[in-house]
Amino acid sequence: MSYPDARYLGDKGEVTGRLHTADTAPDLLIGGRTRVHYLATGASTGGQYGLYRWEMGAEPSGGGPHFHRTFSESFFVLNGTVSLYNGESWADGTPGDFLHVPPGGIHAFRNSDGPATMLVLFAPGAPREAYFQELAEIVASGRQLSEEEWTDLYGRHDQYMVLSE
Repeated sequence: MSYPDARYLGDKGEVTGRLHTADTAPDLLIGGRTRVHYLATGASTGGQYGLYRWEMGAEPSGGGPHFHRTFSESFFVLNGTVSLYNGESWADGTPGDFLHVPPGGIHAFRNSDGPATMLVLFAPGAPREAYFQELAEIVASGRQLSEEEWTDLYGRHDQYMVLSE
C-alpha cells in the first residue's frame, strides 16, 4: 500500500478547513424521529468520502438489509445502542463499536433500545443526501410507494434491498 497521487500541488498550504460545531442544527429531519447532520458530503470532499452524524430518537428506526455496488459504508456508535447487521447476524453496537462494509456487503442498522447516535462514513463520496431527502419527503407526506416506485428510488441511489435477514 502506498500513498495516492498528490491532489494538492501547492507549496504553502491553504486555509480551507471547515468547522461543524456540535450545536449546529441538523441538515435533515426524517419523520421527526431521526436527525441527520451532513458533516461532510461527497460534494464538499471532492468525492473522497461522506460523513454524517445520524441521531435516532426513542422510536425504533433504521434501514433494512441492503448493499451498495459503488461505495463502502462504515458505522461508528457514539451513544446508545445501535443494532448492526453484518449480512449474517445482528449485534448490539454500543459506544465505540465499529462496522465496516465494503461494496457489495449486506448490512443494515436500527435502534431498538431508545435514542442512539452514530457516525456513518461512505467512500467514495456518493451523493447520498438526495436519497435521504427523498425518504424524508415520503415520510412527511405519508405517501405510500408501490413496489415499482421503491425499486426505482433504490436503483437511482445504488441501494439494493435484500429480502432475507
